[in-house]
Amino acid sequence: MLSLLLISIPVGFVGALTGLGGASILIPLMIFFGIPVKEAIASAMVSVVATSSGSASAYVRERLANVKIAMYLEMFTSVGAIIGATITTLIAPVYLYFFFAAFLMTSFIRSETSRDDVHCQGLSGSGDLSCRLELEGSYFDEATKQVVFYRADHPVLGGMGMMVAGLAAGMLGIGAGAFKVTVQENLLKLPTKVASTTSNFIMGMTALAGVSVYLFSGLLNLTLMAPMAVGTTIGAVAGGRVLNRLKGPLLRVLFFAVVVCIIIEMVYKGIASW
Repeated sequence: MLSLLLISIPVGFVGALTGLGGASILIPLMIFFGIPVKEAIASAMVSVVATSSGSASAYVRERLANVKIAMYLEMFTSVGAIIGATITTLIAPVYLYFFFAAFLMTSFIRSETSRDDVHCQGLSGSGDLSCRLELEGSYFDEATKQVVFYRADHPVLGGMGMMVAGLAAGMLGIGAGAFKVTVQENLLKLPTKVASTTSNFIMGMTALAGVSVYLFSGLLNLTLMAPMAVGTTIGAVAGGRVLNRLKGPLLRVLFFAVVVCIIIEMVYKGIASW
């Protein structure tokens, strides 16, 4: 338990910075230490709630996370999470290694298409769904010392993409932050920092929906859950306080470095368990 606590602190810190969430890193670590994959998935999902709660408070206070956009997208991710968690309780564990790695590979589907300095006021298209739902906002970027305005594009497509993210989150016990950030940047055209922080905000509510399924399946392990929840919360709070001071390119490099390491380990474990 002490080892898990000490490991979970830096994991929560990195998860908060990248928008991945601590579970994406914790699950491979637990599997490496010999914990069964289904139990690791179920227990790590509780840490997603803790990580999200720890970092989201700082992000909302600094106006980085957009609560309205998060609540809109959460309608889709919660449904997906319940379906995904149910699937995990039914399939063979070996397939989860490959599903985990394959899902993280979608993280590389990223492009420089996110926009800023866009808002509904004064736009001829202000009658579209994004503006009617007020899916817009602004924040002060401490790295560039500028106020950034943005608006979420394609809210329906974004919602469908987030439902897929919720499905993966529930199925794999992760926050699915990689895919959520990808959807928000490429479909909703949100700035990188807004996508990362809003992803963290959404993850906790999505994970809670999936945890309810694992609770009734008997896969939750309190010995694993308790130290991970405490450690990832401490790390996430620290990460949330420094994220806005870092530049976007640095966050992307960190994001991809973590994702590559996880993919390699999960593919190896999947082949070894075949």
